[in-house]
Amino acid sequence: MSARNANGYSVSQDKDGHWWIINYHGEQVAGPLPSKAMAVEVAAVFHDERSAPAPKERQAAPARKK
Repeated sequence: MSARNANGYSVSQDKDGHWWIINYHGEQVAGPLPSKAMAVEVAAVFHDERSAPAPKERQAAPARKK
């Protein structure tokens, strides 16, 4: 396997010859791509889309004592 970093991502080839873009967690985030050049080109402009955080549940204000 061969690897190269591009735009903070690792571009690596699997045993079947396909190229993948790997994030810093080790997850495949794009691919398979047919060539290393294409994988590097895609990685150069790639940005992970992170889902918005779940809205926090609003807590009711404590009841006032009279």
